[in-house]
Amino acid sequence: MTEQNWLERARAVVELESNANKELAPQFDESLLKVLDLLFICRGHVLVTGVGTSRAVAERFAHLLSCCGTPALFIHAADSLHGGAGAIKPEDVVYVISKGGQSIEINQFARLAHQRGAVVIAHTEKPDSPLGQMSDIVLQIIARSEIDPYGMIATGSSLVNSAACDAICVLLLERRGYSKDEFGKTHPGGAVGKQLTSM
Repeated sequence: MTEQNWLERARAVVELESNANKELAPQFDESLLKVLDLLFICRGHVLVTGVGTSRAVAERFAHLLSCCGTPALFIHAADSLHGGAGAIKPEDVVYVISKGGQSIEINQFARLAHQRGAVVIAHTEKPDSPLGQMSDIVLQIIARSEIDPYGMIATGSSLVNSAACDAICVLLLERRGYSKDEFGKTHPGGAVGKQLTSM
């Protein structure tokens, strides 16, 4: 391929991913509102987990939830099977991101979370999966397979799932009335902190 061909290919990838994100909005239904309610009334922490690329989405989501006024932490599903599950309390909400809902360690973790009294939310394409069936509520998010190389490497689909998480963060921020001043108290560092303290 020529240099121009590679540039055209790069633009086509971004366009494909952009269109896939546009297809996300119509997927939101009453289940999203139920998820918002559970996260809003949570009196403990929102514990977010995932494996593989879903782990990266989960870590990002946990960070942004905390930035938006909802105390959240990423929890490692595999480590939880070696004692880490002791961190889960009945007042927590466990938010599990898993495309297929089949991962053994994820499903073991979800069972442990239930046993410890936490509410479990599944963010998955497959509501009928083992994860979906054992969860208290399922948020079904579908990303068309052609946005990922071979329909397997989660490039575009990770963006779609991150966008769904972004929508949740913004809605919770607005529902709480979480202000810029409150955000500044938890983000004093870096360029953002400097900007907030100079205002």
